[in-house]
Amino acid sequence: MPDHYEIDNVDISILSVLQNNAKKPYTEVAKQAFVSSGTVHVRMNKLEKMGVVKGASLDLNLKALGYTVGSFLGIYLSQSSLYDKVAEQLKKIPEITSILYTTGNYSMFVRIYAKDTDHLKNILHDKVQNVMGIERTETFVILEETLNRSITLTEKS
Repeated sequence: MPDHYEIDNVDISILSVLQNNAKKPYTEVAKQAFVSSGTVHVRMNKLEKMGVVKGASLDLNLKALGYTVGSFLGIYLSQSSLYDKVAEQLKKIPEITSILYTTGNYSMFVRIYAKDTDHLKNILHDKVQNVMGIERTETFVILEETLNRSITLTEKS
């Protein structure tokens, strides 16, 4: 693959189709993108090698699996230079689904899913608060999630 490969409208069209349903067969993607299935296969391989596509994932309904409490956690670090070490420890907590390095009041923001408030309390008390470098935290329980989506891709002009 050339180092100078640029994403074009064919790539964007393919990605847009798969973004709505990553399980869609390449033959169907090809029909919707008006290209051959071989083109879809080659383009997807290139996009994976470029790091644009990181793989496919399942979009789980966590509530149906018993995780009824979602929350965000603002984390104050004792030193901002500890971010990498703290992030590595937080990655070991399975209920944490995202870790963000931020500006503003918090050094970090994480998203946590728990089965109930007792489970959330245990995660915070027994796991998060034991991570060296965390000075204190502030928890925000999610009451409702109205939107959770990826960016809609648009063709280049």
